[in-house]
Amino acid sequence: MKNRRLFWNIVDKIELLINSGQYPAGSRLPPERELAENFEVSRPTIREAIIALEVLERVEVKTGSGVYVLENTTKQAVQHNVSAFELTQARALVEGEAAALAATTISEEELVNLNRTLIEMEQGVDPEAADKEFHIIISTATRNKAILLAVNNLWNMRESSPSVKLAYKGVCSQSDSKRLEEHRAIYTALENRDAQAARAAMHLHFNRLINALFEASEAKALEEVRKQTSETRDLYSLNHLVS
Repeated sequence: MKNRRLFWNIVDKIELLINSGQYPAGSRLPPERELAENFEVSRPTIREAIIALEVLERVEVKTGSGVYVLENTTKQAVQHNVSAFELTQARALVEGEAAALAATTISEEELVNLNRTLIEMEQGVDPEAADKEFHIIISTATRNKAILLAVNNLWNMRESSPSVKLAYKGVCSQSDSKRLEEHRAIYTALENRDAQAARAAMHLHFNRLINALFEASEAKALEEVRKQTSETRDLYSLNHLVS
C-alpha cells in the first residue's frame, strides 16, 4: 500500500520537473540509480514510476539507451477549449465502464488502498489528492493501460484548463460530504464485485457533479443579468429629476 502510493508521488515529482523545463522534451532522464538516490526511494519504485510515465506518454523507454522525455500532448488537448460539462460527461462515460470492469479484476490490496483514500477524505487529509488517487486506483485495477491513459488524460485536462479548474473549484469545495458518500457507494460495489452497481454508483457520482455545475452556471448567469439590469436602471433612471 505504501509503495503504491509512493510511486505515484514519484510520478508527480518527475512530471513537475518535466513541466518546469528541467527535463525538456527530447532530453534523457537521469539513470534509475541516480533517480532513486535523488528521491530517496528504492529502484523498484523508480521502475514503477517510469512505467506509469510511459503509459501517460510523458516518456519513452529506449532499451540500451535510456528514458527520454516526450512532447506533452495533453497540453495540446487542453487547448481545444473543452468545457467542464464536456469533460464531466466524458469522465462519466469512461470511468463508469472502468468501474464496471474493475469490479471483476480489482485486488484486495487495491481495495485496501481505496479504503485508505476514503479515510483520508473523511479526515480532511488533502481530500483533492485522495479524490484523484481513488479514481486512478480504479482505472489501474482494470488492467487496461488504454483506460488508465484515458482517465489520466481526463484528469490532466481537469487540472490544466483554467476554466475547468474554476468551475470544479466552485462546486467541489461545497460538497465534500456528498463526494465522500458517493465514493463509499462506489467502493462498496467494487468490494462486492458487482459490476452493474459499480457503474451505476460512478454514474450517480458524476450526475450529481454535472448538475452542480449547471446550478453554478445558472447562478452566475443570473448574477450577470442582475448586474446588467442594475447598470441599465442607473443609466436611464429619472430619480434625479423627481427627487
